[in-house]
Parts: sequence; C-alpha cells; structure tokens
Amino acid sequence: MTNVLLGLPGRRPASAAPAGPTSSPSDPLAGTRPTDPRLVDTFGRVATDLRVSLTDKCSLRCTYCMPPEGLDWLPGEQVLNDAEVIRLITIAVQQLGVDEVRFTGGEPLLRRGLEKIVEATAQLRTAGGGAPITALTTNGIGLAKRAAALREAGLNRVNVSLDTLDQARFLQITHRDRLKDVLAGLAAAAEVGLGPIKVNTVLLPGVNDDESVPLLHWAVENGYELRFIEQMPLDAQGAWERSRMVTAEQILTALSGSFDLVPTDPQARGAAPAQTWYVGPDAGPDGVERPRVGIVASVTRPFCGDCDRTRLTADGQIRDCLFARGETDLRDLMRSGADDDQLADVWRTAMWGKQPGHGINDPSFLQPDRPMSAIGG
Repeated sequence: MTNVLLGLPGRRPASAAPAGPTSSPSDPLAGTRPTDPRLVDTFGRVATDLRVSLTDKCSLRCTYCMPPEGLDWLPGEQVLNDAEVIRLITIAVQQLGVDEVRFTGGEPLLRRGLEKIVEATAQLRTAGGGAPITALTTNGIGLAKRAAALREAGLNRVNVSLDTLDQARFLQITHRDRLKDVLAGLAAAAEVGLGPIKVNTVLLPGVNDDESVPLLHWAVENGYELRFIEQMPLDAQGAWERSRMVTAEQILTALSGSFDLVPTDPQARGAAPAQTWYVGPDAGPDGVERPRVGIVASVTRPFCGDCDRTRLTADGQIRDCLFARGETDLRDLMRSGADDDQLADVWRTAMWGKQPGHGINDPSFLQPDRPMSAIGG
C-alpha cells in the first residue's frame, strides 16, 4: 500500500517557516529576537496553542505510561495553585497571542479547581476579540459527574483516552476496572454538547492491535472521532522500543481492509497533529458531517515543522516541546514577585530557542527526564 493511496502528504522540513507572514528574522541564526509580542521561534513558527498540565497524578496506571504502583507525585507546594494557573493563562492569551488552551495531566479531572480555571479562561479575550478555544484531554473517569458543570463553565470540547472496548483488556492495560466509567463519561460529554468528541487510542502489539477496526466501527456508530496515536518514548519505565510500536502505516493498512478511507483536504490540516480521513466514500445528507478517523504519527511522520504548541507543567515550567530536555521556571519567578510583563518576556525567550524538531529519529535522541504524566499531554 503506497502513501499515495493512503493520502499521506509530504511534510515541509522542520526548519521551514509556516505559510503566510511571520515575524521571524531573515537569518534565524542571527539570534536577535523580533519585536513580535507572540511566541515566535527562529524557524518562523508561532505558538498559539497552550497545553496546561493541572496535575501529574492519574487515576489509571496505563502500562505504556507508568508502573502499576504509580510514581512519586509532585509535592503539593510545588504545584501551581488555581490563581497562579489562571494568571499564567491570562498572560498567554492577553500578551502572547495564545488562542487555544487545552487542560491536561496526569488526569485533569483530579484537579478540584478545574471548573474555576476553565471559567476564568473562557472569560478571557484573544487578540481577535473572541474567547479562547478550551479543551480537555482526560481518561474519562469522573467525566460523567462533571461534564455538565464543565460545559457551563465554558469548556468547548474533550478528548477521551480509550484503548480498548474489552473489559478484561482495559484492566490489563490500565490496572483498573473502570471501562464502564469511561464509556459513561463519553456519553455524558456527548449529551451536554462537548463536541466534537475525540477518542485517543494507543495500539499495543499483542495486546489490543486487533481492535482498530472494531474501535472505528464503534466510534462511527456513536458519533465520536477516533484518533490513533503512535506510542511515544515518554513512559516512566523507559521501556519504549521502536520495534514494538504499531505504526501509522500498519494502522492504515488494517483500517483500509474494512473501510473506504478518503483523505481530507491536506491543506486544511495546518498545525493539527493528526492526519485525517473521511470514513466512507459518500458525503451523506446535506449538512451532515462525514465521520472521520485520524492518526497522530509523532514517530514515523513527525509534524514538527508546523508545531504551534507551548506547554506549562503543573509545577510551573515552560516546555517548548513535548520531548524537550530543558525547561524554563515561571513558578519561582512568579512567586518571587515578577510582574506580568517580566513573565511574558521570559516565556517569549523560552520559546524563541525552540529546536527544529524533537529528534526521535536521530541516533542521539534521549528520552525526556520526565514522563508524559509529569509533562502533560
């Protein structure tokens, strides 16, 4: 099966600037940051999507993320309080050009002040005059009880992680018997209008890699948009092996045997991490959105050249990349009395130094010191 058949477009090199005007210097190596107040880097990318981790704790123990006994969680005093989180989000939106805020973890539903933080974020206004887009990435446990309150607070949409529809396999993967709770959370999110609802799935060889087709059938029937995510080297155990990763090509081969997959407009992808396909050849009745499936191929098809993300960890560290080896501390700077302009300037400097790519495919690649649960998805 060829890339042409699968609709896989060629990607621009990571060092190329995004289309359209930017404030990047003519010589990226000159090291002089432009006066652009946004989060620009030396390769012309502009970070407008803020990922905010609200906790490193999680209610599941997924085998590809952490050991069954869990991890040493951050001490409470190191975690940003609600007011600090809101302050930094406000700076990002009002001074740095951020227009989308996604709340992650760990498991963000473990954060008691989540609704308060969402509400404060939804009341902000971007440079364009509208409210920032707000989203939540969650494992779904507890979502059934809080979906209505989160929608009322201003949350726009959710991504729910779900790797299997089989109860025994769910227990095997997560070490928790909570599949029914996740399904209830998805149903509640749909009922209150937190859509489009995306379901994030990681396929593991010999565990659930035979479920790609059943999962897509289920997602289409329920109106969810399924997203397969290649397993990344972000586990706490450091056990990731490329040879044991289910690749995008393998997933597409499995799906195309049961579905007609029609590539969506590649020009509309922009900085979105997922390559998407329509499921089925027919557009359906007028005004009805065609079901779609996506694949986030961070390992085999990196999209670093279009990355528009900046990350804030639960303990107040700025990360310019999910796989970054370094961080910039805003928490201690903020607690020592820095004003908003100072915090914004440090944030800009941190993003200016962003590398061209994550380097997973480089022989010298080193896994980040922190696992995914401590960084934020």
